[in-house]
Amino acid sequence: MPLGQYEIVRADAFDWLAKAKRLSIHAVVTDPPYGLIEYTPRELQKRESGRGGVWRIPPSFDGCKRNPLPRFTVLNARDRNRLHTFFRHFAESLLPVLVPGAHIFVATNPLVSQIVYKPFIDAGFEKRGEIMRVVHTLRGGDRPKNAHQEFPDVTVMPKSCWEPWGLFRKPCEGTVKHNLRKWKTGGLRRVSDTAPFRDLIYSSPARGYERQVAPHPSLKPQHFLRQIVRAALPLAEGVLLDPFMGSGSTIAAATALGLRSVGLEINPNYLRLARRAIPLLANYEPEGNDRNDQFGVREAAKTLCGKAVYRRSDVTLRGGKPIPKNGNNE
Repeated sequence: MPLGQYEIVRADAFDWLAKAKRLSIHAVVTDPPYGLIEYTPRELQKRESGRGGVWRIPPSFDGCKRNPLPRFTVLNARDRNRLHTFFRHFAESLLPVLVPGAHIFVATNPLVSQIVYKPFIDAGFEKRGEIMRVVHTLRGGDRPKNAHQEFPDVTVMPKSCWEPWGLFRKPCEGTVKHNLRKWKTGGLRRVSDTAPFRDLIYSSPARGYERQVAPHPSLKPQHFLRQIVRAALPLAEGVLLDPFMGSGSTIAAATALGLRSVGLEINPNYLRLARRAIPLLANYEPEGNDRNDQFGVREAAKTLCGKAVYRRSDVTLRGGKPIPKNGNNE
């Protein structure tokens, strides 16, 4: 497939959206800076110096230095109000620019997702579910700070094993079929004739080559992004927007799939990084994840088939075969 056309612009997302042509964008996939708190110069300086702030500096294991993570537990009431205002402004700015039926995929965090979702609903978007990115990071699972020996059997928070992506849709103009005919939007592109797009995706953190060419703090892997970007344009037509582009990984995913896209970034350092990283990431062939064969369903089914017993009131199955109530499977 030929690489898609893309445009990247140094711009404040809200300024750009205010001037953008109405009904010109067909999908949005983005990982926003949460109220710009973690990307203020003060917090970025703390991140670079390893002194924390909103960025948690994870411990090293086996000589491996881990990347800092945003620490949303430090947000106070004022920060949360700023976050709500930020997403209300974002949702209201997006609405007139999107065509009817356009989908929005927005990355968030279990600790703040409730603050993110409500402004989109209040602005008039339909909540269409969540995409669960199954990913294991160092977030959570810690013992009490400065008391880990006193309370060795206590975990302050569950260890995070998933990342929610809110899924919203601008209301369709009429039925979905009419909207698809007129605007090329309204649904999500299927994986295949037999498999729909699913809301559970196994995804390792971006590592190795991707991290080398695009060392952004919130880099998402191509293996994951290409799946949701592909789904966002159901007929592979229209323009996809990432208003908080960072190092351009979403734009690279769209480019790799032959889709048109626009990326916005206000930080000049990240914009320079994106210019270099997008063509490299677009030509990168990500390694597959066995558990993502049919988005994890096939692998999970194999595991359960061999090990699990599924019981219903009227039947018991083991290995896909019914077992009579006496326990014999002959």
